[in-house]
Amino acid sequence: MEINTIMSSQIIELQQTVQMTVAAVDLLEDPPQQQVTAHPYKGSVIDISI
Repeated sequence: MEINTIMSSQIIELQQTVQMTVAAVDLLEDPPQQQVTAHPYKGSVIDISI
């Protein structure tokens, strides 16, 4: 196999790795905002039976 072919495939793999890393860092720094929906009764109803 020719050295240029090997280097070319290595560069493509490196570019893909860098793109995935950048995407992961973006997600960690600015996570997508999730809509928080209140649970219908959790935290508001207390059932105490002794």
